[in-house]
Amino acid sequence: MTLTCKAIIFDLDGVLVDSNAISERHWQRWARERGIPYDEIAAGHHGRPTVEIIQDVAPHLDAEAEAENKEGREATDTEGLTAFEGAHALTDQLPDGRWTVATSGRRRTATHRLAHVGLPEPETLVTADDITDGKPAPDPYLLAAERLGVAPQDCVVFEDAPAGVEAAQRAGAQVVAVTSTNDASALSAADAVVRRLADVRITADGDGGFRVQPKARAQV
Repeated sequence: MTLTCKAIIFDLDGVLVDSNAISERHWQRWARERGIPYDEIAAGHHGRPTVEIIQDVAPHLDAEAEAENKEGREATDTEGLTAFEGAHALTDQLPDGRWTVATSGRRRTATHRLAHVGLPEPETLVTADDITDGKPAPDPYLLAAERLGVAPQDCVVFEDAPAGVEAAQRAGAQVVAVTSTNDASALSAADAVVRRLADVRITADGDGGFRVQPKARAQV
């Protein structure tokens, strides 16, 4: 399969950087301190803004204040943080202004993580601070495409979570899903599903766009 596009949008956590251990550690700590069963959080926190998850599992709490507290502790935690194989190779070859990141995390967390693993920070970075409705709403990817000056239909999005896949598709973008945090079966709605980011090749198509070629589809 080959997808064609004019711009690339990456999710951050679970796609470019492996922050799963950090996320789990801080969600478990928050759940323990607030007396919330962690299983209620683990079932669907990937790819969604912290404040929306807290609203779901603890509507009696001040979600904004709780999210600020949790993310403040998590923002500079880099223990176990690494870039996924293929992340540097792909971002290094893409021209400035033709790719960006759209993440459900806060800007301070995103910029710190990109810097820690040595990945570039795109000027058009979209974070939870920039939008009202997070994934699975299409807003993050609609804004990312707008900032790139490209129609969403002319973008390929890389995602690792069902909420992110849904958000990208609702925006009208094509989606390549990576099975870094979810099984292939949970990501089957994507246009292509790969085991790792390194299993994707991106080349210029000669007309100012790109060809995105997943090397092998992950087993569903």
